[in-house]
Amino acid sequence: MSLVFVKKSHAAPITLALAFLLAGASMAEAGWSRKGSGVGPRGGAWSSTGSGSCAGGSCASTQTFTGPAGGTTTRHGSTTCSGGTCNHSATVTGPNGNGYTRSGSFTRY
Repeated sequence: MSLVFVKKSHAAPITLALAFLLAGASMAEAGWSRKGSGVGPRGGAWSSTGSGSCAGGSCASTQTFTGPAGGTTTRHGSTTCSGGTCNHSATVTGPNGNGYTRSGSFTRY
């Protein structure tokens, strides 16, 4: 069975979960990858890739975007959930080596 991935939207995570359930895989074992490319309005080419996986209550992902000028931006993220609390952290590094890290948590009551 081949999976088709849609552009990022609020519906994409639900679509991905449904696709894995229909394929017989549980979300605890889910892995994904995607790639894309295109040409901008001024004729410059861009490309992007991404991959991730989940196991044992944790998910990790990596995305890379290369713009028309050749600069690359990367994002590495991870989320771990246990006991109703999920902790997330992501680091983004731009083409000049500058970057930032964001983190947060969510608890269900």
